Amino acid sequence: MRTAVIIGGGLGGLFTGAILSKEGFKVTVLEKNTTVGGGLQNFKRFGLKFDTGMHVIGGMRPGGNIYRICQYLGIVDKVSLMNVDDECTDSLYFAEDKHTYHIQKGREGFVDSLAEHFPNEKENLKAYVDAVFGLVDEISLFHLRPSSDMLTTHSDNFMIAADAFIAKYIKDPKLRSVVAYMNPLYGGRGDESPAFVHAIISSLYMQGASRFVGGSDKFADLLVSVIESAGGTIHKNEGVEWVEVNNRHIDFVRTNKNNQYQADYYISAIHPCALLKLLPEKAFPKAYRTRLNSIPNSYSAFSVYIKLKPDTFPYINHSEYYMTRYDEIWNFGKPDKQWPLGFLFMTPPEEHQGPYSTKALITAPMLYEDVAQWEDTKVGRRGADYETWKEEKSQLLLNKVEELHPGFKACIDELNTATPLTIRDFYGAKEGTMCGFSKDYKNMVASQLPVVTKVDNLLLTGQNNNLPGFCGVPLTAINTVEAILGRNYIVDKINAIVNE
Repeated sequence: MRTAVIIGGGLGGLFTGAILSKEGFKVTVLEKNTTVGGGLQNFKRFGLKFDTGMHVIGGMRPGGNIYRICQYLGIVDKVSLMNVDDECTDSLYFAEDKHTYHIQKGREGFVDSLAEHFPNEKENLKAYVDAVFGLVDEISLFHLRPSSDMLTTHSDNFMIAADAFIAKYIKDPKLRSVVAYMNPLYGGRGDESPAFVHAIISSLYMQGASRFVGGSDKFADLLVSVIESAGGTIHKNEGVEWVEVNNRHIDFVRTNKNNQYQADYYISAIHPCALLKLLPEKAFPKAYRTRLNSIPNSYSAFSVYIKLKPDTFPYINHSEYYMTRYDEIWNFGKPDKQWPLGFLFMTPPEEHQGPYSTKALITAPMLYEDVAQWEDTKVGRRGADYETWKEEKSQLLLNKVEELHPGFKACIDELNTATPLTIRDFYGAKEGTMCGFSKDYKNMVASQLPVVTKVDNLLLTGQNNNLPGFCGVPLTAINTVEAILGRNYIVDKINAIVNE
């Protein structure tokens, strides 16, 4: 039985650990927090459970790529999900002209729902949607198709900027902004984000999104069960403090409890820049360390978690996006912009969800520099000026929610906030990044990190290597495991199980 130590029990660490466990490895997961799950973690306030991330997920409808991975792991029937409404998967409100767009599920639904507002663009919308799915079809791993060892060639659209890709097909400037509304889900920036990243996220949600019912931590528990049932162990409150490397080989890791762990393979599921701090300088060449530290991170977020008064606000079974101006749609990651440019509003489902919601979430993209003045403070000790600043930001968001839902403030019982510093400290993510390293089509070599490293028994996994989010991270986990077991090893097993 081969062994693996995984540094970090977030989504990437748990998926990688679960796949390795399924393939006979004895896995040890070391997590610094009191709970595992990363973006699947939640917290309790006011007697309610609030998810910290993974609020809306794609790929979990039957036949979807993550659904199929869960079939392979044997947990798909245990996942508790609620699908969003097909007739309105998302609504998008622009304050500039007080116009709301309702997006329907599916390729035809997407086209038809927007063609109602832009009838002259219907054929362009069809061509755009075809191009989106055409880009995604170029990515074998996304479809869990076996791939060859040969270098993959891509279409001209694949590596252009996402905003330029949209403009190739959509002529109306307003409509260009509407179809780009999901860019905060992947840290989208104008003239930077690659078209293929936009296509992957857009195609996922066009095919139908889902929500975890009763807390995303339940999904983390399912991944833990796969690891533990195979003889693996999860150590919480035990973060790695040192990685002993000699001759480009890890001998052991040491934790904050002064325990040493040895394994055949070591897999880092934490931010690569956080990993560097645990390694001796000799482990990697200076050029590699400099490169990692110089890659910009995607932006962070400010969130408001709200407990609602009983039976006062309806449950809404889709996400609502608020945008200020059409021409600001790609500017979330740019400094010197009036905050907030936009936000996501949703009512997370409970078990046995009724007509009224018990809680609501507002999350708005935010730059780390907005909280940099408090970066050396600790949780609960950031000072009165920080608390005042949070209150001001919360009220700005609540005032805008009132535009969507007049009287919403009167429905609020209690609220709690999270800032980029919260995300930094809670997830261990550099600068509170929500989507890891920022992807730039002009320099993909710098912004995509191979899972294999120059330390012969150290591999990487997680959103900093390929794609962020609930879809991207499990696919990267397959990459990581196949770096050990061989190309297509896991993909072939997934397809064999699905085809039985």
